[in-house]
Amino acid sequence: MSMDRLLEKIVEMQNPTVAGLDPKLDYIPEFLRRQAFEAYGNTLEGAAEALWLFNQGLIDALCDIVPAVKPQAAYYEMYGWQGMRVLERTIRYARQKGMFVITDGKRNDIGPTMQAYAAAHLGEVAVEGESFEPFGADALTVNGYLGSDGINPLLDICVKRDKGIFVLVKTSNPSSGELQDRLIEGKAVYEVMGDMCEQWGEAAPGKYGYSAVGAVVGATYPQQLKELREKLPHTFFLVPGYGAQGGGAQGVALGFDERGLGAVVNSSRAIMCAWKKEEGLAEEHYAQAARREALRMREDLTAHLPSIRL
Repeated sequence: MSMDRLLEKIVEMQNPTVAGLDPKLDYIPEFLRRQAFEAYGNTLEGAAEALWLFNQGLIDALCDIVPAVKPQAAYYEMYGWQGMRVLERTIRYARQKGMFVITDGKRNDIGPTMQAYAAAHLGEVAVEGESFEPFGADALTVNGYLGSDGINPLLDICVKRDKGIFVLVKTSNPSSGELQDRLIEGKAVYEVMGDMCEQWGEAAPGKYGYSAVGAVVGATYPQQLKELREKLPHTFFLVPGYGAQGGGAQGVALGFDERGLGAVVNSSRAIMCAWKKEEGLAEEHYAQAARREALRMREDLTAHLPSIRL
């Protein structure tokens, strides 16, 4: 299963982290923006080229120390089809560099529409007898609140194509409790969704104990992270909210098991914008600053974890 490959990368690098690639023009050094706009003008093509140059530098600097990247689709969609082309280039480039790629799309629908989303992001499409992989990520974040109708089309692709999904369970945003903490027959909504992840995962088990159906559980809610880790022994966690959103390493550690596994922790802005925080650093060294921040994050997290092993 797809999660097995991610787990193996985590153990190989002794690093349970994922770098979020959520680029905005404000995050990109001026020398890269200038290069892109000189080539393509002040256009969407120029903006997309700046995103690509930025991502390429980050991937090159991180690929030997960080097991995975997580491009957030919205940051590419905002630049139109030009931006979506960069999303595809970014996914393929990261995979060529050996990185596991999680597309953060939070897709949600039923029936043929969900089948289309699944084919686009994780599967293949047929064109006049030829098959093509549109985006080619290893995993996709999804919203499970339409129930099994929105998940089953993904499970089939997970099994057939060695892919994974991360279902929104307890998200990191401040208002998540407005719905996710409400009770259904004495259980919080997020608990019910977590139980469903365990059930869905039975169709796609992995050899290291975690299925292809993961859960998004925020670092900003450490007690719920601990609770869900205990209740969902076969569900691998994608943990946003570390760093910029306020989640700390000690709380995040509650989402891991006794092998130092069970979760991968995301950092986006802290890594992408690390170059802005190093006083006197030339912007041309933005990727090296990102690498230093990624190494700092790895040390911060692993200091609170048991030895990472399969």
